[in-house]
Amino acid sequence: MIIIVIKINTMNFLFNRKMENNDELIVCKNCKKQLEIVKEHEHLNSQDLFILNNPRRVLNVNFPVRMDDGKVKLISGFRVQYNDALGPTKGGIRFHESVDLEEVSELAFLMSLKTSLVGLPYGGAKGGIKINPKKLSEGELERVARAYVKEMFKFIGPNQDIPAPDVNTNPQIMAWMMDEYERISGNKNPGVFTGKPLEIGGSLGRDKSTARGGFFIIKEKYKDIDKSKLKVAIQGFGNAGFNIAKMLTNIGFKIVAVSDSQTGIYDEKGLDIDDLIKFKSEKKSFNNYNAIKISNKNLLELDVEILIPAALGGVIDSDNASKIKAKTILELANAPISTSADLILNKKDIEIIPDILANSGGVIVSYFEWVQNLQNYYWETTEVEEKLKFIIIKAFEDVLKESKKHNLSLRTASYTLAINRILKAEKLRGNL
Repeated sequence: MIIIVIKINTMNFLFNRKMENNDELIVCKNCKKQLEIVKEHEHLNSQDLFILNNPRRVLNVNFPVRMDDGKVKLISGFRVQYNDALGPTKGGIRFHESVDLEEVSELAFLMSLKTSLVGLPYGGAKGGIKINPKKLSEGELERVARAYVKEMFKFIGPNQDIPAPDVNTNPQIMAWMMDEYERISGNKNPGVFTGKPLEIGGSLGRDKSTARGGFFIIKEKYKDIDKSKLKVAIQGFGNAGFNIAKMLTNIGFKIVAVSDSQTGIYDEKGLDIDDLIKFKSEKKSFNNYNAIKISNKNLLELDVEILIPAALGGVIDSDNASKIKAKTILELANAPISTSADLILNKKDIEIIPDILANSGGVIVSYFEWVQNLQNYYWETTEVEEKLKFIIIKAFEDVLKESKKHNLSLRTASYTLAINRILKAEKLRGNL
């Protein structure tokens, strides 16, 4: 295996190129576990598995940022560009104090499968900065964002790698990052980041796109069923959680439980989502809301037709999987179900609509934003939503067809379709 390590100031780069043998440098153990499941029914040879198990490029940076008190703090950051066979890599940047290379690598792997599954001309990437943004001032956040771009500048771009918002990042942070990239390059180039404010090249419909994509799938799945008889529980009431709650309520679904990071609330007769959104925006928490309180753990175990994890990953694991009673789980969060839990849920015949399909609305509309930036021509909200619906419903139908044809879970069917498209592109490029 050829490994090239380049050290420049505080930055370490680790590149994975085309290898001469099958020695492995696996930075994502969960990726390998998922691929082993697909391997059981797909004829994946050692070269196929090697290229799928190993990221194309791993970037690990450590950079100094001056804090408001005048002290300099060394910040760690990551960017994993997992696979670029189908096009430039694409994926969010998260700010979180627990972020590490394993997490970023797994999310980049999933993004590679996600863009492949829904037919976008992208590979997959992910980024992270190891900070607690709640402990930083706005000025400190801006300096961190700009410093990260300075470190990554040579390895991102509209035809190379296009970052976007993720956990604890937002349009304002993307605006700072884009501005820093343009300052260094000397050119206006809005297509280098997506999820930007509308005023500087963002797309209409982007703010609700993750929720809307999941909503379109649920609406399609239950199109011939009385929605008022379907109980829904949603863990996480951030952007994706409250938007899908509102969308489902508007067409008759009964939302019986929601939660934020501190507490959950439950009403068997159905919650008033508009009132909850207003209360949450004013009070920042559900702690004092007049309703039955439940824990996030108990919310996951409610007897409902549809469970929607819409917060962080890993909330359903081998410890609580046997207690899950939902008939269908829509993974609006990234990797909310562990590999071991997935096996338990499958044995219980619980249908899981996997994250690489369920939450792909975000990257689909990010793709639309990128296209609009390149053309310098912008679409109305209705056009964005119509195009999103067409792409995600087609992908959903493809997955259902693959699942029924080979008697596979929806996750395995999704992975199979995505992996085969990536491998075909690698073969056409001469990499396999």
